[in-house]
Amino acid sequence: AWYVPCLASLETLQELCRKENLSCKSIGITNRNLKSYEVEYLCDYKVDEGTEYYLVKWKGWPESSNTWEPQKNLKCPLLLQNFLSDKNEYLSRMREGKALKVRNHVKALKPAVADYIVKKAKQRIALQRWKEELNRKKNHKAMILVENTVDLEGPPLDFYYINEYKPAPGINVINGITTGCECTDCPAEKCCPKEAGFILAYNKRKKLKIQPGLPIYECNSFCRCGPDCPNRIVQKGTPYSLCIFRTNNGRGWGVKTLQKIKTNSFVMEYVGEVITSEEAERRGQLYDNQGNTYLFDLDYDSDEFTVDAARYGNVSHFVNHSCDPNLQVFNVFIDNLDLRLPRIALFSTRTIKAGEELTFDYQMKGSIDLTADSADGLSPSKKRIRTVCKCGAVCCRGYLN
Repeated sequence: AWYVPCLASLETLQELCRKENLSCKSIGITNRNLKSYEVEYLCDYKVDEGTEYYLVKWKGWPESSNTWEPQKNLKCPLLLQNFLSDKNEYLSRMREGKALKVRNHVKALKPAVADYIVKKAKQRIALQRWKEELNRKKNHKAMILVENTVDLEGPPLDFYYINEYKPAPGINVINGITTGCECTDCPAEKCCPKEAGFILAYNKRKKLKIQPGLPIYECNSFCRCGPDCPNRIVQKGTPYSLCIFRTNNGRGWGVKTLQKIKTNSFVMEYVGEVITSEEAERRGQLYDNQGNTYLFDLDYDSDEFTVDAARYGNVSHFVNHSCDPNLQVFNVFIDNLDLRLPRIALFSTRTIKAGEELTFDYQMKGSIDLTADSADGLSPSKKRIRTVCKCGAVCCRGYLN
């Protein structure tokens, strides 16, 4: 038998079941809860004969089943708080530069206000689902949060979270390495970096000690050392909880740390599709016309391959550029020693406070360049469009390319 993934959301399927009075255990609709009601969000407000009513969207029910309910019947304080907060936010934006006067005895909301409240509620649900999806797919312990207090933009529609390179047909990102170090104490013995002709990249506190431009050789899956080896850092994934947030100055999405990050600490890896430079040039032409692209040249040893994080990537997909960045790019080799295909790791250049945005310089050695009007697009080294930089740094160069 042939199977295809269902494109409808769980909530949509539940709505269809309830609309047709059908039960389906696989999506959580049983005879017992077929007629149950749970508030999903509040849509509108009115006062009728002195009684306050809210228009309720019921979870798992179509919008045609929305009902007006008296406030005394609602046991959802957080949803009520969200409703009032969204209403006041809308009114505040409509009265910019003026003192906000919220009337406490409004008998009905204007349609525009109710429409905004519904859109905000749907966005909040969509972002929550996206956050849950990201945390299901990640392969590290740290959490990923999502936040948008700026506009009504929801999750990107054509982005798929991955944890490692996704090679195009014909490209092998694991070159079949079959040997590893025999160390019992990796920092003290002739470990993987020394075999490659370089020094160990990390100190005893597992912080970076080499200069930008030098490669990092970590112990691989065939090494005798265990998972606690001090030469296994990048391969363990992001150690910090991060938040993908909407910027308020036209740079689209960005990433901020939720924890303090010390200097020379590994923060995240840059991943995406691995394609040939020829294919990158072709895609770059298309991306320029669309206004965004995410192409990162793997130019440590040659310009044969490029990482494209436009559709497939991790949190690094959303990291913005800065002319005064707090992250630095390093080339890393673990289970693939092919110099044409390094892994790309981002390390902190200084102490980064909790809540601070993470950035790196798209023009730094071994890095990328941006050609988009808002935030997040990366382009090949061959420029076609000059893009104004919005990083706001004192030393800003004015352009991203």
